[in-house]
Amino acid sequence: MSKPVRIRDIAQACGVSVGAVSRALKGQPGLREETRQRIIAIAEQQGYDFTRLRSEKIKRILFLLHRQHNISRALPFYSPLLLGIEDCCRDKGIALSFLAIGPGDAINDQVMLHQPDALICAGFFEPELLALLQQLKLPLVLADSWAPGLPCVNPDNALGGYLATHHLITQGRRRIAFLASTLSHYSIRQRENGYRKALYEAQMLMPPDYEAIAPPLVDTELALEQAVNELLSLPEPPDAIFAYNDAAALVVVRLCAERGLRIPEDIALVGFDNIDSAQYATPALTTIGVNKQQLGREAVRLLLDGRAEDNHLLAVKLIQRNST
Repeated sequence: MSKPVRIRDIAQACGVSVGAVSRALKGQPGLREETRQRIIAIAEQQGYDFTRLRSEKIKRILFLLHRQHNISRALPFYSPLLLGIEDCCRDKGIALSFLAIGPGDAINDQVMLHQPDALICAGFFEPELLALLQQLKLPLVLADSWAPGLPCVNPDNALGGYLATHHLITQGRRRIAFLASTLSHYSIRQRENGYRKALYEAQMLMPPDYEAIAPPLVDTELALEQAVNELLSLPEPPDAIFAYNDAAALVVVRLCAERGLRIPEDIALVGFDNIDSAQYATPALTTIGVNKQQLGREAVRLLLDGRAEDNHLLAVKLIQRNST
């Protein structure tokens, strides 16, 4: 059995000090980027176990959100998640900072300004962007997202989609549409899978037009408006809509009011996430409840425990209100 590779071994192979190797592996400042990359490359060649940089070394966590999210629209979901992370970090004596990034950014420079020991990425990130973040060799956990080989924590999106659709079926609805901004996000695909499972079990087949995927416009709300208007203008419009999140469901509420359609009499509606505004809508929105603060706390625990579950799922529940 071969001996584990030590930092001293890497230092000798690179011709640098032990302190320089330690800074490179932890992503700390004080090195030229060329030197840091050379040290990491040699550490990988020698088979260094990067998982040894674990929880006792984590004193600073950087919370990352993609610039693709319309931040003002995303905050009702991600603010409680961030507060859950902050609550857990406070208990553990960990400093927390926030950064919004996109593919065009100087990722290494932007991240290293915060000098983090670990990263939490929330929501959608392209595989290419995740690959750049992984090159930093910092412990990384995904929240409300999934990627092969990375620890992540998610609400049980598939179960939530199933519960929402099953509820509409039990309410006697027979023309049930699914509304989404895109299918490129893991969570939305899982919610659609739950929608399809409930329809399959009920032996119900929906026309293709009832899968309303918004066109790829820069403004997500305008794109959703277009998708909803197309749904409502069909020769036989749906009598129910399962919207991929509450923000999209609230777009449906507004457009139905403009058309003189009554919710739930003419069209029943279920959202997802249970953001605060869902209960104050008119009518109050039936939705799938997600414990967003717990989602944040669990992301920190995954980092500190070094747990490598492919996908840690949190329970969701149907919250019935007046929109059904």
